[in-house]
Amino acid sequence: MKSHMNYTMLCDFYELTMGNGYFQSGMADQICYFDVFFRNVPDGGGFAIAAGLEQIIDYIENLCFDEEDIAYLRKKGVFCEEFLEYLRNFRFTGDIWAVPEGTPIFPREPILTVRAPAIEAQFIETYLLLNLNHQSLIATKSNRIVRSAQGRPVSEFGSRRAQGTDGALLGARASYIAGCAGTACTLADELYGSPAGGTMAHSWVQMFPDEYTAFKTYCELYPHSATLLVDTYNVLKSGVPNAIRAFKEVLLPKGITNCAIRLDSGDLTYLSCKARQMLDEAGLTECKIVASNSLDEYIIRDLLLQGAKIDSFGVGERLITSKSEPVFGGVYKLAAVEDGEGHIIPKIKISENPAKITNPHFKKVYRLVSRYSGKALADLITLYDETVDDSRPLELFDPDATWKRKTFTDFEAKELLVPIFRNGKLVYQSPTITEMRAYCAAQIDLLWDEVKRFENPHNYYVDLSQKLWDIKQALLKEQGRE
Repeated sequence: MKSHMNYTMLCDFYELTMGNGYFQSGMADQICYFDVFFRNVPDGGGFAIAAGLEQIIDYIENLCFDEEDIAYLRKKGVFCEEFLEYLRNFRFTGDIWAVPEGTPIFPREPILTVRAPAIEAQFIETYLLLNLNHQSLIATKSNRIVRSAQGRPVSEFGSRRAQGTDGALLGARASYIAGCAGTACTLADELYGSPAGGTMAHSWVQMFPDEYTAFKTYCELYPHSATLLVDTYNVLKSGVPNAIRAFKEVLLPKGITNCAIRLDSGDLTYLSCKARQMLDEAGLTECKIVASNSLDEYIIRDLLLQGAKIDSFGVGERLITSKSEPVFGGVYKLAAVEDGEGHIIPKIKISENPAKITNPHFKKVYRLVSRYSGKALADLITLYDETVDDSRPLELFDPDATWKRKTFTDFEAKELLVPIFRNGKLVYQSPTITEMRAYCAAQIDLLWDEVKRFENPHNYYVDLSQKLWDIKQALLKEQGRE
C-alpha cells in the first residue's frame, strides 16, 4: 500500500507505455502540440463553461515520480531501466495555453493547448481531461440551473450524493464559478472560497419535544440566520404556524426581520403560495421562502411559470452529478509536431464520423464581439501566426457548409487562449474564485438570449480561417478523404 497520494500517477497506464516507447525510439524530445476540445454541449445546450484550470496548474507544478512510484513501475516488468531513471528527474518543461475559467466555450474549438516534448505532452493527458471534463460539466449544468431561477439565489446542496470526495469539493467549486450563491459543503468553502451555509435537518426538529421548541431554540441560537425547515410534520398546519410564532416571539422583539422558511417536499408551488400568504398576513413580509427536493433547471422553470412564491433554491443531486447528462466528452488530440528545424508539421485524425475529424496545426481562437450590440458574434479558429484585423470587414464561412458566408464589421477580436506555462514556468496569475465568478457572468452576458435557450438553442458559429481550412482539406485529400 502506497504511503501517500501522488497525483502524478493518476494517469492511464498507456501514457506510461507510450512514454517508454517514445524514450526507446529516440522520440522523447519530439515537440508535439495537443488540443483539448469537446464535441457536444451537455443537455443539448447552446454553450458550455470552462472550469478546472487551477487544479491543472497545481498538478503541473508538482509533477514528479518518487521512489515508491519507480519501484511500482519496475515491478510491472514492461519499462526499461533507462526510462525509469529518466522518470526520476521528470518535470514539465513545455508550454500551455488555455481559456480562463468561466469562459463560455463551444464544440470543436481548443480550450487548452499543450506544446511540449512527446513524453511530457502525452503523459499529462489523463489529468487534464479529468479536471476539465468534470468541472466544465458541473459548471455548465450549474449555470443552466442558475439561469432558470431568474435571478433568485441557487445554493449547491449535493455533497452527500456526489461521486466521491473530489466530486463534492470540485463540483462545489465549479458551481460557484458558474453562478451558484454558495454551497452546503464546508470544506469547499475552506479550500476554495465557495461560501458555505445551511439550515437544519429534519432530525433537529425531531430531537425536540415539539416543533415549536425546535424552531424557538434555533432562532435563539442563530437569530441573524434563522431558516426553519417546516415540512417535518405538516407544512401548513404546524410547520409554518410554528415558524411564525418563533419568529414573532424571538426575532421581532430584537428588531430582526431577516428570516426564512424552507420547503423540502410536497407540491412546492401550492405550498409556497399558501405559506407566502400566511407569512404576509402575520406581518412577516420580509421572510423568505427557500425550496429544495430533487430540483433541476426544468423543475425550477416550471415552478416559477406556475407562480410559485419561492425566493431561493437549494439544488443537490441533479446538479452535483449533472444527472441528465453526466459526461462532458472532452478529448485530447495531437494537432502538430515539430521537425528537427522547428518547423510545425500539422497532423490530423480522420474518422468515418465527420464530427471526429480533428482540426490540425497549432492554433489560436478569436471571439468576435460586436462594438454595436456588445454581443458575441462568432468564434474564429486560426493558425498560430494569423492575426485578425478588426478594423476591416471580415468574411467568415461555415466550415461544414462553405457556401454559408457572412461579412462582419464593427467588431472587436479577442484572443481566448492565454499563456499559462512557458518552458515549464508558470506565467499566469490565477484569479480568485470571486473574480472567476464575476468574469463568468460577464462573459455569459455577451451571448445572445437565443444561444442561452434550454431547447433548440441558436447554433453559435465556430469557423475556421481560410488558411486553416485549406490545410485541413489538403490533409484530407492526402489521405484520400477529400
